Parts: sequence; C-alpha cells; structure tokens
Amino acid sequence: MEFDQVHRLWLDTHRNRRSGERKDRLDRGHGHGEQLFLRNVWWPLRGSLDNLHPEYEIADWRGRPYFADFAWLTEVVKLVIEIKGFGPHVRDMDRTMYSRELNREIFQQALGYRVISLSYDDVERQPEICIMLLRMLMSRFEVSGQCDLAKIALKSTLLQAVQIGKSIRPKDVERQLGVNHRTAVRYLQQLCQQGWLHAHSSGNSGRVLMYDVVRRDWDAFDW
Repeated sequence: MEFDQVHRLWLDTHRNRRSGERKDRLDRGHGHGEQLFLRNVWWPLRGSLDNLHPEYEIADWRGRPYFADFAWLTEVVKLVIEIKGFGPHVRDMDRTMYSRELNREIFQQALGYRVISLSYDDVERQPEICIMLLRMLMSRFEVSGQCDLAKIALKSTLLQAVQIGKSIRPKDVERQLGVNHRTAVRYLQQLCQQGWLHAHSSGNSGRVLMYDVVRRDWDAFDW
C-alpha cells in the first residue's frame, strides 16, 4: 500500500483505541510536522508504521502527563522521537520551559527510553540526514536473520572507533567484543580494506598499532 493509505489506517487504529484527552491529544497533536516526519523520514527508512505510536503519553518526573510526538516500542528498545521546530523549542522558550524540557528528557532516559530529537528544518529540507542517523542508531537494536556475527562485529568496531574520538587499538576491540588479539586485528584490517579506517604505526617499530577513522559518509556503510 502507498504511504497515504497506510498512514490513514494506522492513525484510525490508534484513534479507535483511545478516548477522552488521549484521543483529543492525538487529533490536536499529530500535525504537519509529525506527518512530514513520517512521510519524509520514517516511511523511506522503515517502509512500515509498525510499533510506532503517535502522541505517546509518558508521565514526567512530577507525575504530570506528557505526550511525546512518537514512541517506537519493540522487545529490545523504547525510542522516543521528538520533532522540534526552532520557534517553539528555542526562540519562544523561556528559562523555566527550557529547564523542564531537559529534566523531562533525563527522566525519560531514566525510565528506559532513548530520547531522539530531530529538527523540523532537517525533516523538511534534509530528510536524508535524519534517515542516515536513525539508521545508524536503530541498527544497534536490530539483527536480521541474514546478518552474521562478523558483520555485527564490524559494525560495533566502527562505532567504537568513532566513539573513542582518537586512534583505536586492537586491545580496545578485544575489550569491547570479548575477542582475542588476532580476531580484533582482523576486524580492524577489514575496515581498512573497506576504506573506513587507516592503519599507522607507533614509534620506531614499524608495527601497525593504531587505526584512525578516515571516512564519515555513514550512509554508505551497510548498517
């Protein structure tokens, strides 16, 4: 089915499950920005609206109800997604509102949610950036039936190299993945062959001891 038809059925399903304020909030809150996110980002990324909940209610640290734009709920991850316009979330926000928003996001993290905020401008004008970043994030929680352990290890090694922010060593990979030295070196060398890392020696020994990230066109990686 096309997006418009799927979206209409999906929205009707969630609307029929709700009543009172929760239903009213869905009608009021699921507006242009949220629909643009689904059309420009989520649908091209996932091709489905399964497990995605619009205007999802979560109590804040004061016990007051808060409705997140979306929640993607699976057996392994609870992902809260917010679409934030510059006006209401930056320009028109006072200090108290700003503090409450940060506190709410920390509280949601404490409850086990991963909180993701995307700018409305990127959703509208540069959705490919949103797609790339979400694909990188969500690949941590999904393993397809055709995805072998070696592929998962390569992905984890590359993400670790980016996260370290400096040269990565085989011993770093050994600790992260629980593998022996030879296996860690093999993963690093494979990433070098694919062009993601560059190996260099340390000191006068001439031995390759360190690896640096050289590519950052993340959408080209097979997440």
